[in-house]
Amino acid sequence: MTASTGGPQPGRRRPVPSRPEDWVRTAGPPAGATLPLRVCAAEAGVDLAHWATCSARRVRTWLDVHGAVLFRGFGVDLDRFAAVLRALAGDPSPYLERSSPRTELGDRVYTATDHPADQPIPLHHENSYQREFPQHLVFCCLRPAATGGATPLADARKVLGRIRADVRAGFAGRGVRYVRNYHTGLGMGWREAFQTDRRAQVERHCRERDIEIAWGAGDRLRTSQVRPAVAVHPGTGEQVWFNHAVFFHTSSLPAELSAALRAQFTEPDLPLNTYYGDGQPIPDEVLDHLRAAYAAEQVAVEWQAGDVLLVDNLLAAHGRQPYTGDRLVAVAMTAPLSWDAARAEVIR
Repeated sequence: MTASTGGPQPGRRRPVPSRPEDWVRTAGPPAGATLPLRVCAAEAGVDLAHWATCSARRVRTWLDVHGAVLFRGFGVDLDRFAAVLRALAGDPSPYLERSSPRTELGDRVYTATDHPADQPIPLHHENSYQREFPQHLVFCCLRPAATGGATPLADARKVLGRIRADVRAGFAGRGVRYVRNYHTGLGMGWREAFQTDRRAQVERHCRERDIEIAWGAGDRLRTSQVRPAVAVHPGTGEQVWFNHAVFFHTSSLPAELSAALRAQFTEPDLPLNTYYGDGQPIPDEVLDHLRAAYAAEQVAVEWQAGDVLLVDNLLAAHGRQPYTGDRLVAVAMTAPLSWDAARAEVIR
């Protein structure tokens, strides 16, 4: 990127400084928080994709320190987002073993979720229940909500530090068991979740990823898989609280819905639930303690049109606050990572 000569010309972007380090300015996270770092365009006309390509090492250092970086003032829209996300985080991955309804906006670019606007989405780490999960998420605000709709974040290192030793020990060696029942009449069916209508393909996918399956009457499918509760970041070596134990637990649903499900289904047939890895129930007191640890570290990102948020999926949990209006936030998932590369052998 070079500075142009002469006066402004219609249809062209304004000149920008000649050195990449001068194209942006940074602002620290809110007081007492570690995330997100805010990076703003120093002048109108800065091409975020080009800047990110020139500044890849700088971005990676920021991400390792803060866990999330918010880019503001670069005027990113859906057409520009594909180049931006690749410059920041690499090629996007497909979304399989789905748990959240999404609309595909482009090549492996999705709506952040199509979850009802009046319901909050608790803090979680994308696909931590899977054998492979994305290390990086890239969000882009195409249209902010009329009210609400912020994306809360929480530093997973600090969340882990808030969890009592006895609670951590309860998951040590056992991990988290995720049980899902498809085609119960609630939630998505297995065809949508696995993006196929072939049972053999589902069976192969599950076998390769250590997922137990059982077919039932009425086209039902039950899956059960055990994953660790704590991960080790492959770059920084830090331990992080990284799971869906709270997010997928039936008690995390609105109270009336949770009660209705328990009245309709036996415990094994609930559409979705979590347990300790050996199948024992997670006590309510433990779940409440985990929710409090997340809440204590929560920082809300209020969206502006054109914002881009880069998140290290291991270092930062994310969620969504309820909203009104026609909110539209896109997301892509990149840098697939296996639990084999992020497993924590000891929970301290």
